[in-house]
Amino acid sequence: MKVTLILFLTITLISQGYSALASVSDAEIKSLSETLYKLDHNRATASELVIDPQTLISSSETGSRNDHSSRPMFKQVSSTLLSKPTYKALLNLLDNYRRVTGEVEDVPSQEVQEQDTFLQQTMNTDVGRELYNFLHSKGVYSSQSEFIQDLKMMWFGLYSRSSGKLDSSGFEHIFVGEIKGGKVSGFHNWLQFYLNEKQGLLNYYSHSFNGPWSTYPDVFGMQFEWDGYFKEVGSAFIGSSPEFDLAIYSLCYITRPGKKCYVSLGGQTLGIQTYTWDNSSYGDGKKYIASAYPATP
Repeated sequence: MKVTLILFLTITLISQGYSALASVSDAEIKSLSETLYKLDHNRATASELVIDPQTLISSSETGSRNDHSSRPMFKQVSSTLLSKPTYKALLNLLDNYRRVTGEVEDVPSQEVQEQDTFLQQTMNTDVGRELYNFLHSKGVYSSQSEFIQDLKMMWFGLYSRSSGKLDSSGFEHIFVGEIKGGKVSGFHNWLQFYLNEKQGLLNYYSHSFNGPWSTYPDVFGMQFEWDGYFKEVGSAFIGSSPEFDLAIYSLCYITRPGKKCYVSLGGQTLGIQTYTWDNSSYGDGKKYIASAYPATP
């Protein structure tokens, strides 16, 4: 009877995917996120990244579509920063996607290799290793290779947001951005913002939130137009490394999937909202990540 009960509980936990990690306490999440924040050695410094936030608007004005800022958001981004391994690996991924939902994503072998390179480069950092060590200590992953493979499925596994076509992934939605229903959907990464602004494809309008941090990473809630499509509030870390974004979002998604997860960064509390993709799954019933972003007022 005891063996049967243990087997039943094991099967139940597996079928629930990451919900088994409810045993990770809120205090543990805050402690680990604070450690990840301190270990983000590849974050931008004030000399590597200069921004020009300009106009702060109220939350009631975010849908007005008024351009309150005559200058770009990003004044200067150091080439030295962009040449770091995880930055280079992320930049190689950003041009791999068809942004309009309903258009099937083609993933040739070169793009698969770029995914693998990005994930491996993040694991070569203190941030990536610290996240793995924590999850390994909780019995979630037995090896780093298992962890990387799960991240690959969680973030890059394809699913359908429109017409049953494999047109989306968590990575595309969060790091790249999509167009759905005539609006910008997702788009929560500062490097993608910077690149599109530099190319003249993105027009920064204003911001409705500026976090309390005086150094990077900071958090902004921004209004902008992306090649003719509007984003009412695009919240993102600013000046964080790619491995930090991936680690914080993965930590919250794995431990608090589909909920608001509270992290601590430099002594300041921040909510991270995640969503699961419930229409399809991978492995033993695990859910793809649908979205993740800093929850700004």
